[in-house]
Amino acid sequence: MTMLLEVDDLRMYFHTRDGIVKAVDGVSFTLDRGQTLGVVGESGSGKSVTAMTIMQLIPMPPGKVESGRVLFKGADMLEMSEDQVRKLRGNRIAMIFQDPMTSLNPVYRIGQQIGESLRLHKGMDRKAAAARAVELLTLVGIPHSDERTKDYPHQFSGGMRQRAMIAMALACDPDILIADEPTTALDVTIQAQIIELMTELQKRTGSAIIMITHDLGVVADIADKVLVMYAGKPVEYGVKDDVYYRPLHPYTWGLLDSLPRHDVNEKTALCPIQGQPPSLINVPSGCAFHPRCPYATSKCRSEVPALRDIGGEHFAACHYAGDPGFERGVIECAGVGA
Repeated sequence: MTMLLEVDDLRMYFHTRDGIVKAVDGVSFTLDRGQTLGVVGESGSGKSVTAMTIMQLIPMPPGKVESGRVLFKGADMLEMSEDQVRKLRGNRIAMIFQDPMTSLNPVYRIGQQIGESLRLHKGMDRKAAAARAVELLTLVGIPHSDERTKDYPHQFSGGMRQRAMIAMALACDPDILIADEPTTALDVTIQAQIIELMTELQKRTGSAIIMITHDLGVVADIADKVLVMYAGKPVEYGVKDDVYYRPLHPYTWGLLDSLPRHDVNEKTALCPIQGQPPSLINVPSGCAFHPRCPYATSKCRSEVPALRDIGGEHFAACHYAGDPGFERGVIECAGVGA
């Protein structure tokens, strides 16, 4: 059976006056029906650009797809015409954008914005689209939805705006839902409600989800597979339990060590990754993570590691991943609370 989505060696570069920004540099993954892929990494690692490239929302120029394929049900979206992509975007593949405060049009009512995709992709008339908008707002847990469809975005709270964005994305029953930082700027209680809502809706519809986030706790709750990105490149990829309980890349170790945990002594200091992510115009030689890696060797500084299968479809881009004796250890650091 054909995989729902296959991304193969995707590279999106931005050509600027200052140089070439390698925002996405060799990303590959697969996603099947009902699965959730968590894409994690620090800000600037290429997570959102990967999603925008799949959706073909990057202006070209300055962006340019240097190589790769994005196969949706076996057909390469990068080879499709704009009309063909438009029929898929918002219909078979939908996206929840990062900031609901700015992603909704402030001068149109919520019901109008949800109904637009229904009229465009499903051919509904205004009355049918309005009725379906009410049903969708009810589905995502907004009370008095028949009245709230008449409201403008500024009349919704942050959490309600995010729910409206989810309703809009689900309007056409998409096969794939891409959620770009869907819990950013929301308080912890609302974050939990949004994640629970997405999980319940996935069970009802069977859609696949790509969850883009810097929050490893969110990914631990819902993901089947995890892709860890750094400086535009994939550095680790595998099923969730392998990545969380048997991580292979020092960057993944650093992300996990930076995560507060309830099963350790509360006096134990967090251990943040030292330094800053590199400029994507001047990426360090060799392994891009080597300036921040406490295990780096001369080989790391001179040779780019390939993303390779260490076993059981658990991939890592580290020269020493899987070697005997190269294991996650305790790193002394000036952590939070130290």
